[in-house]
Amino acid sequence: MSEVSFPRQQARTRRFTLGIPRAFTPLVGPDGPAVLFLRSDGGDDPVTHLWRHDPATGRTDRLVDARHLGPDDDAIPPEERARRERAREQAAGIVSYEVDADGTVAAFALGGRLHTVDLATAAVATHPTAGPAFDPRPSPDGRWIAYHAVDGLHVVALEDGPGRPGRTRALIVEDGVSWGRAEFIAAEEMGRDRGFWWSGAGDRLAVARVDERAVPAWTIADPANPATPATIHRYPAAGTRNAEVSLWLVDVADGARTEVVWDRDRDEYLAAVRWGDDPLTLLVQPRDQRTARVLTAEASSGRTTEVHAWRDEAWVELVPGAPAWAGRRLLTVEDRPQLGDGGTRVLCLDGTPVTPAGLQVRELLSARTGTDGDGAAVGAPEVVVEVLASPADDPTRIDPYSIEVVGDGSVRVWSATAGEGPGVRRRVPGRPTRGGAATPPPWVEVTSVPDRPTPTVTVGWRAPDADGAERLHVHALEVLAQRPQVVARPRLLRVGDRQLATALLLPTDDDGRGRLPVLLDPYGGPHAQRVLAANQAYLTPQWLADQGFAVLIVDGRGTPGRGPRWERAVHHDLATPVLADQLAALQAVAALEPRLDLERVAIRGWSFGGYLAALAVLRHPEVFRAAIAGAPVTDWRLYDTHYTERYLGHPAEQPEAYRRSSLVDERGHLPGAVAWGAAPPALLLIHGLADDNVVAAHTLRLSSALLADGRAHQVLPLSGVTHMTPQEVVAERLLTSQVAFLRQALA
Repeated sequence: MSEVSFPRQQARTRRFTLGIPRAFTPLVGPDGPAVLFLRSDGGDDPVTHLWRHDPATGRTDRLVDARHLGPDDDAIPPEERARRERAREQAAGIVSYEVDADGTVAAFALGGRLHTVDLATAAVATHPTAGPAFDPRPSPDGRWIAYHAVDGLHVVALEDGPGRPGRTRALIVEDGVSWGRAEFIAAEEMGRDRGFWWSGAGDRLAVARVDERAVPAWTIADPANPATPATIHRYPAAGTRNAEVSLWLVDVADGARTEVVWDRDRDEYLAAVRWGDDPLTLLVQPRDQRTARVLTAEASSGRTTEVHAWRDEAWVELVPGAPAWAGRRLLTVEDRPQLGDGGTRVLCLDGTPVTPAGLQVRELLSARTGTDGDGAAVGAPEVVVEVLASPADDPTRIDPYSIEVVGDGSVRVWSATAGEGPGVRRRVPGRPTRGGAATPPPWVEVTSVPDRPTPTVTVGWRAPDADGAERLHVHALEVLAQRPQVVARPRLLRVGDRQLATALLLPTDDDGRGRLPVLLDPYGGPHAQRVLAANQAYLTPQWLADQGFAVLIVDGRGTPGRGPRWERAVHHDLATPVLADQLAALQAVAALEPRLDLERVAIRGWSFGGYLAALAVLRHPEVFRAAIAGAPVTDWRLYDTHYTERYLGHPAEQPEAYRRSSLVDERGHLPGAVAWGAAPPALLLIHGLADDNVVAAHTLRLSSALLADGRAHQVLPLSGVTHMTPQEVVAERLLTSQVAFLRQALA
């Protein structure tokens, strides 16, 4: 790779993610334990294949070769392209799959074609479909495959076995609406990327009906190719109508349907659905998101019962994996602002917190009952839960924790990685077959640490030896990611009165002499954390530092990992506290490292980070000499309902919050902007013209306002580019162009 630049290497490797195992399904099936996963054949190969690992022997085999099934891009349906955009999926080939409850069959779509693979024989079948297939999912018993096509839900019967073609038929189709897919804000903001769920018996489906006809119709055009028709995109901007989402029970045999009834006028957001062997469970929210309600539904009538609810005066945070059931015990993750110094995001069992103050729960991984009834030993846990959480003293690390709740009410919380040092660890628990298994299922852990650029992936499995003694089998899955040309050397700091988590990167060949221009490189907003104990988070910042900058990354108020009160500091104001923390960290780090040249300070960012960069030069031009704002949100009235109204409220009710937080107001003015002096800062705006998340109108409106106000700036439009920039040449040139811009601006 010596002849290839780091920007090209990073683009070609999709930010060094190719060749890393992912999308794990650890299970105990009829043929013993197995771990299914996706991986490409190399660090610059974007085509992912389906693999199978045997935890007993350590052997790994390719289960399905995606290249043998034809190209991926021929007929990808628009729904799948949108799903990949929402999931920030940059690979090709088999990018997702689903397995039945007994671990006998997996289903996946490739280029709009529906395939299944028999997990015992590796026989692959291609099934006829009503159109390009999207999101295929097997029934728990492996007899059916349900999939979305032509805006309806269809099923394929597998009476002859999972490795043979089956017949397809429409289950439910209706003109003008969509059945069985997640609407835009569910996938983009709520973490709900699916629109149908199987019953445990495999005879019925809970299916989301999505009616977007009242949602504003926006157009996404390609000005570089005016002959190409514009795409109509239903976008629920703040203050406008959302899609109407309802849930229906549909019988697989005859298509009979029953509506699941709840007060949708009050709770219009369907945030999560859980089914299977547990009760059909819904998590719903009102538009202001200050309440969350867990409902269970009767499968016969569709009537719902509220089993738990909680409220927050700012907003209720949605946490991946929650709610969940362990037998008849309900598990939720809720914020307790009064618990601990900054409040705590806690795991609750039937509404009662069971995790300690300060341990910030980030995701609920699994839950199960821990006893088998009367034969359980005294003191054995009744409920066992696995979560991902950040310890109170270090928000830069994320560890898996196990929580055991005993019948007497006592709780044991322990970290599976205690003593291993800081890092970011993703634990994927396994699952047995529904009928139970003689041995526990395997698990997978992906570990990233500060001093190693590539994560490690290990599989663990406990099984008895011939003499009955339990043995832990641990194997490493091969990671084929390319080694980056740069070696990141972040200096992790906690600075200022608020102990802001900060990373400082200096040039690799730094001789300790001479002053360095400073480049702030934040995201800075909700739901994204940049300062982590993981080396790969700093590869691009290190390369930027090696171009002659001191690069500073700061996680200020509003970012995750430090508790509810920290996150809620941005309620009704996404600008003031966020920018204040960047300024405070800059001054604090300059006091520690006096070679930082505060006369030459720049800032760059993408999405919320782009908004923050533009905000910086408009409101503090005396500090920032240059800014690069990529895909910035400039007018919060143009961003989606669920995200924007969570933090700023409804624009009709909180107009001042929008004025305070936006860069451009409805009259084309620049609220809060400070006059630029005789030496104005340099500002570069970058935007993909195909972006359907932060639409290009944000940058165009800011540019018009800047022009009207006499403020010089540059605009770089990217034809055919979405909110991601996966195109290799585009991604490379974006980095090199930004460095050239910064050098000229700070010279």
